[in-house]
Parts: sequence; C-alpha cells; structure tokens
Amino acid sequence: MTRPPTAAQRRVIEAADPVTGRLRGTEAQLAALVKRGLAFRHPRPPHDHFLTPAGHRIREVAPEAAEEPAVPQESAPSTGVFAARVGGEEEAPPPGPARLREVHSAWQGLLELRRMTHPDGAVDRPCGWERTHLVRAAALALEAAGHRPAGGGADGYRVRATPQPEAVAVYAPDAETLAACAATLERAGWQAGEYTEPRTRARYLLASPRRA
Repeated sequence: MTRPPTAAQRRVIEAADPVTGRLRGTEAQLAALVKRGLAFRHPRPPHDHFLTPAGHRIREVAPEAAEEPAVPQESAPSTGVFAARVGGEEEAPPPGPARLREVHSAWQGLLELRRMTHPDGAVDRPCGWERTHLVRAAALALEAAGHRPAGGGADGYRVRATPQPEAVAVYAPDAETLAACAATLERAGWQAGEYTEPRTRARYLLASPRRA
C-alpha cells in the first residue's frame, strides 16, 4: 500500500488551485508527489505540475475537512476557497461583481486546464478533472454562463449526482430554463438529454461530458 504523503507534501496538495489542481512547491516536493502518483508534470512548457485524480482525492479527504454535506459543495463559503454553485446550498456567497470575477477566473482556469491536458490542445470538450468532479464541473459551466442557481429564496438550477457513471442531473424551475441549461452545457462540451422522473413527473437533464 502506498504510504500517505508527509505533512509538507499534504500542505502542497491542499494549496493546489481548487479548479485546475495546479501545484506550487519545491522541485523535490513536486517530484515526490509525481513518484507517488499524486501529481503529474505537464509535457509542455512551462512544465507545471498538476494533481492527478488520486491527488484530488487526498485533498478532499484531508483530516481537517468536514464531513461532506448532503448538497455537494466544494467548500464552505467562509473558507475563502472558490466553490461553484450547485444550487440549493444552505449558505452561499453573496452575488455581485466580486462573485462574477471569481466565477470568470475559475472558468478561464478550467479552459486552460483543458488546453494543457488534451494532446491536441482542445478547449471545447471536458478534461479528466471534470470527469472526476462532475457536479462541480457542470455547475461551474452553468454559473459561468450566467444561469442563476437555486437558493436564497430564489429558484434556479440545481445540479445533483446520479447513480449513472459520468452523468449528472440538472433541475430547473421551468421548461425554458431547463432548455437554456441544456444549450449551455452542450456549448461547454457536454451531452444533455431531457427526461421525466417516473414518480414525480418532474423534467430534468441528464448530462455527461463529451469525449470527442
């Protein structure tokens, strides 16, 4: 069994960019994380280091992290770490120019991660990080496009995990909003289809990251 990372290595992992997983540390620290399979060195200049899916899992189960709430969240707003709005959170960051800048920056960072991790440099389809963080990735695409998430007395989109591999469910208050969410996800490189829940008859999207 692989030994757990040292305290210094864990600090490097926890300080990684919350969206792209880009790492900052000494050459020795980064090389050790690569050797453990927790990071990889990008082949293109400037040869930055990024967390692998295993590295992301290490960060998400950090000892000081709180138990995951029922609504998928990346972090509590009070931590200062960016969290894409999935809709329906009990606590949510206040809307405004600062939030718009954060969302824009996170989306641009994700596009850069797509460019750097796809062999052909494509930015029109999801990357490996998005496939291992489906709810977060879909929520970021929606929020970055200007869709309003549910919460704070307002209705809007809600992104939820599903039992199906590589698929999320997206709910919206009406058919027009649901169709708009589908169009946004498709432009962001996802496949989205409309379905009806058998028991509630509620319409929802089933969205999956496109591979080609």
